Amino acid sequence: MEITLPVTLAVLGAGFLHALWNALLKSAAGDPLLDTAVIVAGASVVACAVVPFVGRPDVAAWPYMALSACVHFGYYVTLAGAYRRGDLSFAYPLMRGVAPLIVTVLGVAFLDEHPGVHGAIGITLISVGIIVIAWYAGGRHDRIAAAWALGNACIIALYTLVDGAGARASGAAVAYTTWLTFLEGLPFLGWILATRRRAAVHYVAARWRRGIAGGGASLAAYGIALWAMTRAPVAVVAALREVSVLFATLIGAWVLKEGLGWRRMAGAATVVAGVAALKL
Repeated sequence: MEITLPVTLAVLGAGFLHALWNALLKSAAGDPLLDTAVIVAGASVVACAVVPFVGRPDVAAWPYMALSACVHFGYYVTLAGAYRRGDLSFAYPLMRGVAPLIVTVLGVAFLDEHPGVHGAIGITLISVGIIVIAWYAGGRHDRIAAAWALGNACIIALYTLVDGAGARASGAAVAYTTWLTFLEGLPFLGWILATRRRAAVHYVAARWRRGIAGGGASLAAYGIALWAMTRAPVAVVAALREVSVLFATLIGAWVLKEGLGWRRMAGAATVVAGVAALKL
């Protein structure tokens, strides 16, 4: 499979939506774990509203959804940890930059997807550029933030492969994404309620608008990405989706005042070169 221009543009749009909901999460400036719960709850509510209109994915896809729901629990916990210890402009690029490299290696092993020369160059350039953006981030970050972010990157790679295969097995990527988003948030939200109880309910209720906006963006971003994975190699889509880092970097620099600098601009140029390589 080759990635086409319409799919490329769709994935870039998904990247913007993904950066947007992460910026909403980070800019909340409250408790990162509860702020994550706000977005997850919002996504589950939006997905629940959409479920009646998308049908059900094929029965072959349900085991993938069950596994993905377990993996996403770890994703939300490590995401909150990364944002607790590091700024958006550091944690987000590191999480998203390392994941495509892992996806590429695992994709060869488990999906029998072998990227061509241009694909391998593009994926490498995108990942290296993103890691450079993270490495030279200004603001607050330390080894613990890096550890949380790298752990999150491994989890991203795992659920990307699971959901890429699941979306293909489902016969309907939109239905798969919607049901998954509704179901995979429940274990995390149940854990939050069990550990934080009444404080969590009040926290989420007070920020429901942010949750609906961020959750809707999260659902749309992932739905587009999984749809693209049914039409192009998973590793290529995973790398291209992480151009969201460019959007997050700009948001972090201009809105959250987290700095930019020429080294990070050079990293951004490397990412753009990687995107170009994917389309050669």
